[in-house]
Amino acid sequence: MDNSQIAKEVIKALGGRENVRSVAHCATRLRVMVVDENKIDKEKAESIEKVQGAFFNSGQYQIIFGTGTVNKIYDEVVALGLPTASKDEQKAEAAKQGNWFQRAVRTFGDVFVPIIPVIVATGLFMGLRGLLTQPAVMNLLGVSSYNADFLTYTQILTDTAFIALPALVVWSTFRVFGGNPVIGIVLGLMMISGSLPNAWSIGSEAAKIVDGEAVKYIVEPMKFFGFIDVVGHQGSVIPAFVVGIVGAKFEKALRKVVPDVLDLLVTPFLTLLVMSILGLFVIGPVFHQVETGVEIATNWLLTLPLGLGGLIFGGVHQVIVVTGVHHIFNAIEAGLVKANGADALNAIITAAMTAQLGATLAVGVKTKNPKLKALAFPAALSAGLGITEPAIFGVNLRYRKPFVMGLVAGAIGGWLANFMGLAGLNYGITIIPGTLLYTNGQLFQYIFMVLVTTALGFALTYMFGYEDEQKEEAETARTLEEAETGQFIAPTLTEEVLVSPLSGKVVKLENVDDPVFSSGAMGNGLAVKPSENVVYAPADAEVTIAFETGHAYGLKTASGAEILIHIGIDTVSMDGDGFEKLVAAGDTVKAGQELARFDADKIKAAGLDDTTMVIVTNTSDFTTVEGLAQGTVSHGQDFLKVEK
Repeated sequence: MDNSQIAKEVIKALGGRENVRSVAHCATRLRVMVVDENKIDKEKAESIEKVQGAFFNSGQYQIIFGTGTVNKIYDEVVALGLPTASKDEQKAEAAKQGNWFQRAVRTFGDVFVPIIPVIVATGLFMGLRGLLTQPAVMNLLGVSSYNADFLTYTQILTDTAFIALPALVVWSTFRVFGGNPVIGIVLGLMMISGSLPNAWSIGSEAAKIVDGEAVKYIVEPMKFFGFIDVVGHQGSVIPAFVVGIVGAKFEKALRKVVPDVLDLLVTPFLTLLVMSILGLFVIGPVFHQVETGVEIATNWLLTLPLGLGGLIFGGVHQVIVVTGVHHIFNAIEAGLVKANGADALNAIITAAMTAQLGATLAVGVKTKNPKLKALAFPAALSAGLGITEPAIFGVNLRYRKPFVMGLVAGAIGGWLANFMGLAGLNYGITIIPGTLLYTNGQLFQYIFMVLVTTALGFALTYMFGYEDEQKEEAETARTLEEAETGQFIAPTLTEEVLVSPLSGKVVKLENVDDPVFSSGAMGNGLAVKPSENVVYAPADAEVTIAFETGHAYGLKTASGAEILIHIGIDTVSMDGDGFEKLVAAGDTVKAGQELARFDADKIKAAGLDDTTMVIVTNTSDFTTVEGLAQGTVSHGQDFLKVEK
């Protein structure tokens, strides 16, 4: 099938020209904004020749063709009358997609995602503290008690992120809604001011010195103006989120009317004054009650008889992950930790993820296809560390039945977790790292649940969820479709070592924050978090692709390896700003020759990730594509090995 015919099939699968708002492309994907998602024939789209996968992301239907091919298909669909758009226009349009709930949850995710790393770190600290204070561990270490200063230090590690959570939320919300993040973080700190009663202390007994004597009293909210109950908002999310939205919009409105000469003085002053009043006396008290209501509803679900709540939630959680709105659970879990001192959702979420792990393992064990094995086992390992996207998008969803079997096993595992009353000390980490959250006397029950759920996901998929013969035929067809024609260097080597094209920290491909790369759909390889702003050739090669935007390059080496170097994630949206292209398609380069320069600060300022992927896109042509680098690497050091 030629590219013109493929383009016609793509348009037909998209629901016709009238269902397409605009089309654009990056180094690997055709990006389409559609009128009605339901009109897309997704099964047909994924079966079209040269299509390597398709999925919805950020409001776009993205069809993976791979480097080189996508340019040609794009030209053909445009020639057939599809409207085009710039990456920025598509990004703005994507933000409008979906109903109000989908847009709200997407925005909530944008706010919460930057905060997750400190929540994960705090969860690990909590687990380690719980482990070290177990009597058996203390006996093993030969200590009967710990130094008071040491315990205080560990409490600083475990409590700070949650005490300061409102400040982090307001800061991030200001950032997302276009306000000054520094004003946001100060507003958030006002919500947890030490001058206010600590939210976690309300109703408890405390003591104060009166006339030289300790007097006990019950901590109560402060009464402002005689009738408004005000407390600190330690650990709260929803009040801080609303304060951030209103505050950012108020600040932006002020900047439109305040003269530039007075902006530095007047805008921050009025923003902090007005929003501190609203935050402490109106928004805080009102939305504290809303947050309490959400916590009550969640606890009701989790306390349904016979573990029914766990059965329901465990069965649907990974479906919610696929829709991309799962970040809303961060707020709910934070509320559970604040209210109950533990998070029962964590165990159920772990069960849902573990079931997908088991399903992926079953596919890897049952298939005879070496390419699929090479994809499934690393994806399962990634899932074991709490990152299920490679397993879901790279394996289970591609073959559908494994995903469904994983959902069934996840429902049963969620029921088991709920029935046993499992609740973690914190949230943010699951499966293997998550064991540290169950040093509260539930470790063996947690491990039992994980093993049972993994076994269920594996068994159901192995017996009912995967037939290798069908997929081997599909994979063989896909391998043939991936080959890209052109004027390349004729392969003469059977084995080749590629050197690192960048200096920086090596990142495993499955840990890259983009399902197309992390799932292995584009091929095997490694990524680098760069410490320098220069990209070098990884081998003697011919440049097959050099994007005008300067963010992606294709090379073909003497062994026939087709290398994609993609600088950053979604950096195509920058339209070349911050990138300097030093080679052109058709050039012959030597190992170590400069290919491009880029401005990492501009990438970060655009809110994007500068992690750079180095992928062998024709992985299936080799028996081995092996990463040689780990930790920190300098350009020119051994990086990847390919062998036929």
